[in-house]
Amino acid sequence: YKAVNRESYEIVAVKKMKRKFYFWEECVNLREVKSLPSIESSNIIKLKEVVRENNDLFFIFEYMQYNLYQIMKDRHRPFTEEEIRNFLTQVLQGLAHMHRNGYFHRDLKPQ
Repeated sequence: YKAVNRESYEIVAVKKMKRKFYFWEECVNLREVKSLPSIESSNIIKLKEVVRENNDLFFIFEYMQYNLYQIMKDRHRPFTEEEIRNFLTQVLQGLAHMHRNGYFHRDLKPQ
């Protein structure tokens, strides 16, 4: 979801986790909560905050106006080889950064 921080008026992206979380301890032990805040890379979206409300868990991320999936979907002509190389380079740089820090991504998507 796209949202606006009421205090800073910053546009953010909100991801609601599917399952319920009845205790804060369940939340802080999640792999994403432990790993994402410590990963600094221009090729990885930053996790800004974790919020638990009414047993629902929300991840607050920096907002990206465009994502690779939307760019691919809206495109009316093929990408050039250079554009494809540029996209892949950025994705692989982010993935390599995660691997160097001891993490791997289980669900890589163009969104």
